[in-house]
Amino acid sequence: MTHIIGSTREMTVDRKEELEWTAKLARMASLAYLPSNAAGPRFKSLGFSHSKYIDYHGTQCYVAWNADVMVVAFRGTEPNQWNDIKADLRAWLMKDDSCAGRVHTGFHHEVHKILDKVEVTIEHMRHSKKLFITGHSLGGAMATVAASKLKNVDFLCTFGSPRVGTKSFVRNIPAKHVRYVNNNDVVPTVPPSFLFYRHHGEERYINYHGNIRKMTFWQRVKDHWRGRISSFKKKIPFDGIYDHDVKYYIRYTEIQRDNDD
Repeated sequence: MTHIIGSTREMTVDRKEELEWTAKLARMASLAYLPSNAAGPRFKSLGFSHSKYIDYHGTQCYVAWNADVMVVAFRGTEPNQWNDIKADLRAWLMKDDSCAGRVHTGFHHEVHKILDKVEVTIEHMRHSKKLFITGHSLGGAMATVAASKLKNVDFLCTFGSPRVGTKSFVRNIPAKHVRYVNNNDVVPTVPPSFLFYRHHGEERYINYHGNIRKMTFWQRVKDHWRGRISSFKKKIPFDGIYDHDVKYYIRYTEIQRDNDD
């Protein structure tokens, strides 16, 4: 059983339910990249009757909801968006007076551009629906920072997220967090730990075969090399970027969901 803990409430789900939700949230994280006219119908196809697009000077997310759950899905990095690149590059740590420790300056600023609009959107649903947060890449980092700000987050699920803050900062994020990493995805390795950055949440590692597995350090090293060799044979120049693509997170979480006993 998995205990999903918010700041004032607790929800318990079994493995099958967690896999159902992570596969769905991977798709929702990918929908955050789409324009509102394209994303709305796709949220409906996933069972969310309503969705709202929130944007402030290129910082974007969706809030989607149905009778039981509301999901905040933050958009990840768009390589052609200077705003996103600037957020990624502002990697110095800053103190946030509302939280312990220090947080990535760029991620913090991006979240605060739209946090008020997110809070206004979800406020009237707080007591009747569970709150889930998701995102891929930069969106995963923003989701993690947002979970340190929003109350009663029931579940945080991220895909290919970079590190977001110091040990003190991540230790004081109350939300239950499942964090997916696909083989040689380079983004979860930055910013580097020697700059005092740490990850938050329980890691779910997707191995070279596309299976979610717990591995020892040396098993991971071997698995990384298998992935690199396979990419080399396929003439993929840098599998760290290839493995970061959100479509692989969707594919492997759905395979795991469908194959789970």
